[in-house]
Amino acid sequence: MLTKSVYRLMPGDKLVEDVLTPLGSLLLTKDTVLTQREIDIIIAFTIESVKVAPSANDGLNENELTKEKGAAKKAAPKDLTPELSEKEMFIEHYKKMLEVMRNVNNAVNINEPIPLLDIRNQLDELFQYIDFYNVISFTPPNFVESDYALHKSVVTALTSYYIAKASNQPKKDWMPIALAGLLMDIGNQKIERNILNKEGKLTHAEMDIIKKHTEYGYLILSNQTAINKGVKLTALQHHERIDGTGYPLKLNGESIHIYAKICAIADIYHAMTLNKVYRKAISPYLVMEQIQSDAFGKLDPVLVSIFIESLTKFNIGSRVKLNDGRIGEIVFVERSNQTRPWVNVDSEIINLSLDRSFHIVEVLS
Repeated sequence: MLTKSVYRLMPGDKLVEDVLTPLGSLLLTKDTVLTQREIDIIIAFTIESVKVAPSANDGLNENELTKEKGAAKKAAPKDLTPELSEKEMFIEHYKKMLEVMRNVNNAVNINEPIPLLDIRNQLDELFQYIDFYNVISFTPPNFVESDYALHKSVVTALTSYYIAKASNQPKKDWMPIALAGLLMDIGNQKIERNILNKEGKLTHAEMDIIKKHTEYGYLILSNQTAINKGVKLTALQHHERIDGTGYPLKLNGESIHIYAKICAIADIYHAMTLNKVYRKAISPYLVMEQIQSDAFGKLDPVLVSIFIESLTKFNIGSRVKLNDGRIGEIVFVERSNQTRPWVNVDSEIINLSLDRSFHIVEVLS
C-alpha cells in the first residue's frame, strides 16, 4: 500500500481504501481503478493524497510527498483581499459606462452625434479590470428594471469580449467585438417605448416593429467612420441565425459576420439572465442549456461550446441555490454535462446530470 499525492496519480492506479470527501461522504470505493476522470474528481474535492496499490512506476517516498505538499501550498491562490480595491474600481468603471451609454441613447434620440470618444475611453478604462468580471456570478450594481437596456448593453459588451478572447479571435478584434456588443441594440431608441416594454405577447404587427431595430441600428452606425464594418454589421445581423431563420435578411451561417455570431450568444444569455420589468431573471445554468439546444441550427456550435466550457470550468467552489431552496457548492463539472455539475449539499453529493428533478436557480458567489 502506498500513500500517493493526488498530483502523482496516474490512470490505472488502484485504490486500496475508500476515498471520502472532506465532509465524510463516500466519493470513490476501494478497488476502483482510476481513470483520468476519477483523478479529476479527487482533485476537485481538494483531497491531498489517497492510498493506492504500489506499481512499477511508483518511486514516491515520504520526503517527496512532503515536498509536493509544500509545492501545492505555494501554488495555491493567494488571498485576494489586497485586490478588493481593484474590484471596486471595476464596479466604478462599470457604473461610468452605464452613464456613457445613457448619454449615447440621449444623443440618438435627439439626432445628435454619438460620443464615440467617450465610449472608447470608458471601454478602455473598464477593460483594464476585466479579470474581475465573472459572467455567471456577476450582479450589476444598483440594478433597477427601468435601466435593463443600459445594463444589458454593458454586460453584453463584457461577455462578447470574453467570448472573443476565449475563442482565440485575433487580439485586434477583441475591443471592436466588445463595441459591437455595446452598440448592437442602439436601434431600439427608434422603437416606441410602449411596444418595446410591453408585458405579455406581442402582436404580429408589434413584432414586425421590434424587428426594425436591427435596420435602424445599422443606419445609425453606418455613417460613423470611426467604427469598423463588423461593428455596423453586428447591429444589423445579431438576430440572424445560421439556418437562415433569423431576421432581417434571413442570412445563413456563412453570410453572418463573426462579430454578430459572437454577440448573438452574449445577447441571448443576458436577455434571459437579467430582470426585466415584465419578467424575472432565469438561472444562468438553465439559460446555458437553452443556448446549447439552440446551437443545433441557430447559433454557431463551436462558439457555443467554447462559451459554455469557459463559463463552467472555473466555477468549482461556487455557492449555488437549487430549485428546492437548498444551498450547496459546485464540486465537479463533467465535460459531457457542463451545465449540470455535481453539487455538495449538506455532505450529500447531487449529480444534476443524473437527478433531473433538481437544477441551479441562482449562483450566490
